[in-house]
Amino acid sequence: MASQGMECLKLSEEQIKVLEDSFKGCKYPDETTLMLVAAECGLSEEDTLKWFKQRNAQWRQSEGLPAKLGSVLD
Repeated sequence: MASQGMECLKLSEEQIKVLEDSFKGCKYPDETTLMLVAAECGLSEEDTLKWFKQRNAQWRQSEGLPAKLGSVLD
């Protein structure tokens, strides 16, 4: 399920599980949630945000939506 961009982060199975569980609960986390998820995974907030952006693009594409957030008419 990981895209090439996510693979370069070299995430452990446990980190991926935490990130995926968080993603299922909230696809667009606020700063506080992002900070908590990053701390739980042992990642920087920047890397965690990058993962969420890439995972959202992957999810949107699988749903037949534009990869970037925007109008479904894009």
